[in-house]
Order: sequence, then structure tokens, then C-alpha cells
Amino acid sequence: MSTTIILVRHGQTEWNRIERFRGRYDVPLNNVGLKQANKSAKFIGMRWKPAAIYTSPLSRAVQTAESIAKVCNLLVRPTSGIIDIDYGDWQGLTPDEVKKKWPELLSDWYERPETVQIPGGETLSKVRNRAMAVLREICLLHSDQEIVLVSHTVVNRLILLTTLGLGDDRFWHLGQEPCAINVIEKRGEEYIVQAMNCTSHLHKNS
Repeated sequence: MSTTIILVRHGQTEWNRIERFRGRYDVPLNNVGLKQANKSAKFIGMRWKPAAIYTSPLSRAVQTAESIAKVCNLLVRPTSGIIDIDYGDWQGLTPDEVKKKWPELLSDWYERPETVQIPGGETLSKVRNRAMAVLREICLLHSDQEIVLVSHTVVNRLILLTTLGLGDDRFWHLGQEPCAINVIEKRGEEYIVQAMNCTSHLHKNS
């Protein structure tokens, strides 16, 4: 008995393009992101037959999930446990703006992310715990099926680290581009990562 998880990051937003801490701020996809979502939907629709699509409730993820749902003829299921990290007081700021007020903490974020408690926000371990609780529940509901899960770079990285048996200290050692597709198979209690940070579908003319 196994479950195949097609783990997708949402498409590009303006805050991805200029690099702001997004977190819970509801930034929609920009035009590039909408095109990425459509290409991802076509790619997924040609290769898998998902039984369900779960998504972070933030609009950038929902818009990406809705593109996939349209191709796969499914409804989108918003799921609070895979919402983006709460960046607290950093939300909406650029890294340079954060550096002016929290220089040491920002340095730790990039060098020792597992140690950081973002002011007013979440730790990576808290995000990991809630995301993995959702993943385990979804896998129980969809034994021997394929499912799509649309979330954010932080959530996706932490899910991948968990499935690879790695700690939060390796957070920056994984890539996760806008509309990247990852494939994880859950067999019993074991996870097998079949593909990670795949973006070739975004570079095809369609």
C-alpha cells in the first residue's frame, strides 16, 4: 500500500520577484505565476491521476491549485496546516529592511535557521510539525492513490527534509523554485523521494 504525493510550490508573486518576507500576507500570483500554474497543471494532468488536491488557504497557493484542479476535474481542498510560515514582525519586509532592526537574527536565519524564533512568528520546527501532521493524515485518507499538495517554499522544504531524514539545520540546502514539482511516495512508514524541485515543465513552449 502506498500513496504518491505530488508536492507543488505555488507560482511566482511580486513579492517573490522582489524578495519580501511573504508569510501569511495574502499575495496573489502575478502574470508569470499564472502562466507557471497553467503549465504545471498541464504537466501534472498528463502524468498523474490525482484523487484529491489539497492547498494552503493563501490565494497564491489556491490559484495554483485551481489551475491543477481544472485540468484534473477536481475540487480544491484548502488546508490550514500547510499555510506558509508566520513571519511575524518580518512579514512584508525585505531582507535589507529586516537587517536594519534585527541584524544578528537575520544572520542566524541564513546561517543557523533551526535556532531562530522570528519575532511574533513561528519556528521551523513548529511549521514542520504541523505540515507533517497534515501529510500523515492525508496519506491515511488516500492509500494507494495519487494526491496533489500545493504549498510554500518553507513548508515544502521542511516536508522534504523530514522525508529525507534531515534536520532543520539543512533548510537552505534544498532548492524550491516557484511552481517546482516534487514527488514523494509513502510506503508503509517509509518515505521515498522520487523527484525534487523539478521545473523543466516551465521552460516548454505551451
